[in-house]
Amino acid sequence: MIRVESLALCFGKFSLRDVGFQVAPGEFFALMGPTGSGKTLILESIAGLVEHAQGSIRVAGQEVGGLPPERRNVSLVYQDNALFPHLSVLENVTYGQRYHGIAKDEGRRMALALLERLGLTRVAGRLPVNLSGGEKQRVSLARALACKPDVVLLDEPLSSLDPQFRDDLRAALKDLHRHSGLTFLMVTHDFVDALTLADRAAVIREGRLEQVGTVGDVFRKPATAFVAGFVGMKNIFFVEGQGECRLGGDLRFEVPGASVSGHVALRPEDVFVSFTDRDAPGWLSLPGTLLGVRHEGFSWFAEVSCGDSRFTAALDRQFPEQGRLEPGRPVRLTFARESLHFMPDA
Repeated sequence: MIRVESLALCFGKFSLRDVGFQVAPGEFFALMGPTGSGKTLILESIAGLVEHAQGSIRVAGQEVGGLPPERRNVSLVYQDNALFPHLSVLENVTYGQRYHGIAKDEGRRMALALLERLGLTRVAGRLPVNLSGGEKQRVSLARALACKPDVVLLDEPLSSLDPQFRDDLRAALKDLHRHSGLTFLMVTHDFVDALTLADRAAVIREGRLEQVGTVGDVFRKPATAFVAGFVGMKNIFFVEGQGECRLGGDLRFEVPGASVSGHVALRPEDVFVSFTDRDAPGWLSLPGTLLGVRHEGFSWFAEVSCGDSRFTAALDRQFPEQGRLEPGRPVRLTFARESLHFMPDA
């Protein structure tokens, strides 16, 4: 449905370089990356709001590079919803239909059906000023779908919402995607958005794509050390040419599948902290010293030094020894060899 090939453009001192990816019909695709990496520029290039210097953009099999935005049959939803303040919810949703050749009666029926699916029927006559943040973003989604686009582009649609509204809108997006069969391309830096909604994902860094693949591969099998850090692997170490990871002193372990220099990554959820050695086939056990325990929201993490390296391990809330985790205490770190992910240097 979307095919981007060798896309390049300059925007001030920033540039996109040789960006290429495909989004299949009916797919939900997530484009992830840090702030300033070029995610929104890609969306705006597809929508026709930014002119690209090189490359090709095809939507539904048609080259759209030379078409104005209104002829691309693409809807773009920004995080700041941009509703018309003087129009009611229903009027906002139906506003753009006139520019897409949709008859008034048909458009109204379509809009009312979308409002019902999004739980907005009771506020159809309200002005935007009388809506919550979550309701405004749902109206923006309804407006985007009311024009019968081939593709829906979402630019951080959940980032400005409170956690409760964010969860509700995720569920609404998932339901819309499932029932509409439309193609969605979403920009986000929130892992939960990608893991909950997307079939495939890409990670971009400073205007270049680092990896494109299934959501599972991006989060469990990152292609580069940057992607590994971005998706929360946290434990990333250098591997020498003979496929061995050295942590300082006599601490070292072999990395499965590593025959050249590169990096190995390990998710915190795959590292276990204990006070005794675990003797299990296929598992590695390392001595370490507890540096401290910290919490992020409802999650707890132990920071452990091993040699001159530092590990992060996710702790179960019911961890039986949690009350004994004082800084400076000797501990053991264990993890399965199969949890190690090797990334050769490019």
